[in-house]
Amino acid sequence: MTRWLVAVAAIVAAALGAGSPAVASSTAAKPRIVWDPIPFGAARKAQMTAYARRHYGSFMKPTWRLIHPHVIVIHYTDASYTSTFNTFANDVPDSELHELPADCAHFVIDSDGTIHQLVSLQTMCRHTVGLNWTAIGIEHVGYSDAQVLGDAPQMRSSLKLVHWLQCRFNIRTRDVIGHAESLSSPYHHEDVPSLRTQTHSDFIHRDMQTYRARLRKLGGC
Repeated sequence: MTRWLVAVAAIVAAALGAGSPAVASSTAAKPRIVWDPIPFGAARKAQMTAYARRHYGSFMKPTWRLIHPHVIVIHYTDASYTSTFNTFANDVPDSELHELPADCAHFVIDSDGTIHQLVSLQTMCRHTVGLNWTAIGIEHVGYSDAQVLGDAPQMRSSLKLVHWLQCRFNIRTRDVIGHAESLSSPYHHEDVPSLRTQTHSDFIHRDMQTYRARLRKLGGC
């Protein structure tokens, strides 16, 4: 079997639940999280299902639900928390791909370390092409990898949140990735040919090596 077929088989198995990481009983302490939900009603769920059909329909049943996440993707927003919230809450086609539903992430961590949860962990969000079907998205208010990595309160909250999520969903540290690393994930899959190499520049591999090293210091579950 070729490497490509092996990769596709792994994706299919994960999507169908075979070999998926079971939800664990987390022993990591849950950090303080402010529940600040964006509107995600029936219309947006229908849009999310249609998105999943277009982008992942070749290997999974289209759904708006996030089932057994395997990946955590780290982003920065290049905007304030209020601006980020409003962008995600306003369900209009995005400026880049012109699709619905609007972009969103499950969490946004402000520069003072406040963790805001905008979307349920049982709901799929559009934050990383090719990985939305199996990824939790975490945005950080900031303008560069270095700024976020150098913000002590924000970084403490980020690491605590990610560690708790890892323990809750049995997500490996190597599957905590930066947006810029999305194409290298074994879970990456995209049905739209023009988007198969689409990624972003936030949290490049070198900076995520630093992030993952800090994460490992928190220990196991």
